[in-house]
Amino acid sequence: MSEQIRDVVVVSPTSHGDSRGRLVETYRRSWFPLGREMVQGNRSDKEQGAIVGLHYHLHQADYWYVTRGTARVVLHDLRAGSPTEGATEHFELGGDEERGIFVPPGVAHGFASLTDLTLTYLVDSYYNPADELGVAWDDPEIAAEWGITDPILSARDKANPARGAIDDALRPRYGLRT
Repeated sequence: MSEQIRDVVVVSPTSHGDSRGRLVETYRRSWFPLGREMVQGNRSDKEQGAIVGLHYHLHQADYWYVTRGTARVVLHDLRAGSPTEGATEHFELGGDEERGIFVPPGVAHGFASLTDLTLTYLVDSYYNPADELGVAWDDPEIAAEWGITDPILSARDKANPARGAIDDALRPRYGLRT
């Protein structure tokens, strides 16, 4: 479990290797008490210096695993009523460390490409543009530490609202999930 944000789970899968290479079991449903069946898998390739996020969903959980390179992950608990509401957490995925992360609905998530990288992720809902929401990557209230000085950002991520400007109808509620 995460030490700062309730319901976020960080796992350290075991890696097995020999002279031929290695095998890592990157995902197991039983690792995540709040997890549901993952129904879609995606891959994101980013160049060094890119920032993705902060994104959040009202109904979808994500599981991230970096297969190449290193990402600085930023999480922020947007869920009204959460015991960790307003908490921000930073850590790295990939590199020499085998770790994956389960991000529950309502927790804003993003990553910075500290190197060129490939991130694979599983989601427990099919893509729904109405559930693709965002909050400003540089909001001082969130105080994200991206580790990037001159970020490459999408137009979408540049336009996301500050935390305090999120419409109440789009504000996640702790414990509510459909």
